[in-house]
Amino acid sequence: MDFKEVLEHHILDHRIATLFTLGGIEFAFTKHLMFLWIGSAILLLMFSALRIFKLRKLNLLLEAIVIYIRDEVVIKALGESGKKYLHYFLTLFFFILVLNLVGMFPESATATGNIAVTAALSLCTFGLIHIAGIMEQGFGHYVKSIVPSGLPTWLLPLMYPIEILGFLTKTFALSIRLFMNMIAGHIVILAFLGLIFIFGALNPWIGLGTAGLSVAMSLFIYFLELVIVVPLQAFIFTFLTALFVGAAVHPEH
Repeated sequence: MDFKEVLEHHILDHRIATLFTLGGIEFAFTKHLMFLWIGSAILLLMFSALRIFKLRKLNLLLEAIVIYIRDEVVIKALGESGKKYLHYFLTLFFFILVLNLVGMFPESATATGNIAVTAALSLCTFGLIHIAGIMEQGFGHYVKSIVPSGLPTWLLPLMYPIEILGFLTKTFALSIRLFMNMIAGHIVILAFLGLIFIFGALNPWIGLGTAGLSVAMSLFIYFLELVIVVPLQAFIFTFLTALFVGAAVHPEH
């Protein structure tokens, strides 16, 4: 078994077909793009079905999640003005959650394990920080609030690029955090399973003896990912986004 090939197959994105070429740049339909569309379709169908069929238990569960995100995340970070942005935070949370869950099925792909996907989500956060800041404070007041008050005028040309770089750094850290956490578990699971073949290449009986422990550890990591890592990473991304937006809306806090 070529462990490197197996790892690349499960972790890396794979081209399925070329969609079109524009200006010498090729736009391809890839496995991660396919599961982005699948995740989006699942969300649309699930919430549409809930409106039609009124599944009580599932409605209660989702209502509890929505209320928690609204009261304990968005309003605490942004105040009452955060209610107007609630739809974005709920979409962000459920979108990441569904993509994470879909990626746990065999032969699927974890789109949030692609740095391009998490970077795009982080750029949305970067945009919302400034849009919300301008909407709540006004353009002039928001621009002034980016740098600490009371600085000498000659420092402002230096401080503005530094502060903007700080915004980019924070949002870039969001993308790296989600990306790394979602591929780390897959790598560990494959590493444990790979031990069977590595020891089996030395001696078939050693490989067979290793199989039980390797499979048990792989299942444990899989369960840990499914129950803790998958929902936690969706929540952390949403929570940190709310904190960053709240800091732009209320710079005095």
